[in-house]
Amino acid sequence: MKEFQVRIAYFLGKCYTRLMNGSPKNTSRIKPLKIGGLTLECPVILAPMAGVSDLPFRRIVKKFGAGLVVSEMIASQAIIRECRKTLQMSERAPDEGLMSVQIAGFEPDVMAEAARLNEDRGADIIDLNFGCPVKKIVNGHAGSALMRDELHAAKILEAVVKAVKIPVTIKMRLGWNSENRNAPRLAKIAEDCGIQMVAVHGRTRCQMYEGKADWACVKNVREAIKIPLIVNGDICDLADADKALALSGADGIMIGRASFGRPWFLRQAMDYLLGCEVTSVPPLRKQYTTLLEHIDSMLTYYGKNAGLRISRKHIGWYSKGMPRSSEFRAKVNVCEDPEAVRTMIDAFYAPHLELAA
Repeated sequence: MKEFQVRIAYFLGKCYTRLMNGSPKNTSRIKPLKIGGLTLECPVILAPMAGVSDLPFRRIVKKFGAGLVVSEMIASQAIIRECRKTLQMSERAPDEGLMSVQIAGFEPDVMAEAARLNEDRGADIIDLNFGCPVKKIVNGHAGSALMRDELHAAKILEAVVKAVKIPVTIKMRLGWNSENRNAPRLAKIAEDCGIQMVAVHGRTRCQMYEGKADWACVKNVREAIKIPLIVNGDICDLADADKALALSGADGIMIGRASFGRPWFLRQAMDYLLGCEVTSVPPLRKQYTTLLEHIDSMLTYYGKNAGLRISRKHIGWYSKGMPRSSEFRAKVNVCEDPEAVRTMIDAFYAPHLELAA
């Protein structure tokens, strides 16, 4: 019995070490995939997230490492009106690498024109939002509401694919509700219309962000299409990445909320899934300098007032879990002076950095 217990302990220890430090060489779980004429060397993708995946955040994530980054969801009507704020949302940095711009809307001709404009502005990929569950978007018959009308969805897909020369992809949910999980059927329609990749969030619209993403249900989409499939939803650690791929049969993963306050997580997921030694969580000083770089970038990009307002949530995410972080965040959230916030950050991190030295 004692020998058996020792063997079990040894086996569990090896599993833990493998999970934390990455797998041995030549055990890659993912392969490069083709999106039209483009090659995505490592399909670990930053999800499009309203109010989060802006240029400053995408640059930080890309600096640590990501296979592909996707812009915030952008309304197609606003793109055509050439609203300054909207054009800023689709702006790309010279060092950003491959970049996908996600557009949302309901009218096929408007979506097609918005796709053309973004192609002209340098987008490498156009992504179509068929998954946003937010009431404001759904009430406009866009986002996940499009999953309820497959005929109209096909018109949008055809119009956008014909309008541009770059690859077009789509992000959707499992369906509108548990009784209408039509993602496999809509994904097949998308493939037939010329869509080059499908990403599926493992929840229905009516679930919003409640419950747990159903990665196994995404496998029904895998069985319906031959084009690349990406699984999304609740991928919060390396074990999740492994399980999501195994249950869904997907070709890659898309990471959203797990990147909040840890833009290095995509790099770790890439290492792990490629069978390499996993990059360590950055030391606290690197996290601190990354936060400062991120804030400075937002202040430059948006201006001091808007930049400070938008940066508050990121400051909260970076500092989450640290001692007295709730008090720190409360002070930051009511401060209107960027220089004063910078002083608060320095004062908060100083004792932690001293202990970590």
